[in-house]
Amino acid sequence: MKLLGFFASPYVARVELFARIKGLDLVSEPPLGDGIKSAESLALNPIGRMPSLEVDGRCVAESTIICDYLEDAFPQQPGLPSDPYDRAMSRLVARITDLYVAPQVSPLFSQMNPAARDAAAVDAAATGLTNAYRYLEHFMGAGPFAAGDTPTLGDCALAPYMGMLKQVVYQNFESIDDPTDSPGRLRDWWQAVSDDPILGPGMQDYETAFAEFMKMMAKR
Repeated sequence: MKLLGFFASPYVARVELFARIKGLDLVSEPPLGDGIKSAESLALNPIGRMPSLEVDGRCVAESTIICDYLEDAFPQQPGLPSDPYDRAMSRLVARITDLYVAPQVSPLFSQMNPAARDAAAVDAAATGLTNAYRYLEHFMGAGPFAAGDTPTLGDCALAPYMGMLKQVVYQNFESIDDPTDSPGRLRDWWQAVSDDPILGPGMQDYETAFAEFMKMMAKR
């Protein structure tokens, strides 16, 4: 079983963090060939996105589906809560991350230069993030994690995106507030993630990998 992709991707990080909280030794490695669009990679996963989980020559694609597979294949250490409602909320936090947080990030990448910045595009992304944070806080339970008192799928999905936003967005766009800097549910959640003996070091690894990726992109 191999997890193919680069850890700097929040989706690859999602799976690797999920594997860590399940006690699985699953460390991401580079895609086949010379990248996810290579003939070798596309033969395994024609979607052409990462990560891919190679299992006995077959492929499980898409990060959340891979996590579902790992949960089914290795149930000994659960990565989702036992209560059905809490399980749904953990999955919902991951879904909100994908549908309402992630779409705001790419437009901001193209607005990094203040001299050429489209204020309307930045405002739209800021509004989208504010709404996403409101959705997250509404559906997260008492916590301190996304759905209960231990890390689960929702935490593994949201944490890498929050780490990315801290490096790319909150440092470069003064009009976009970091919700983990103000009193509230997301600040408490981020503190729990940072203090967790598994997710805390995992997020440090992710933030280092993402910073290296950004340095590489800056040289291009």
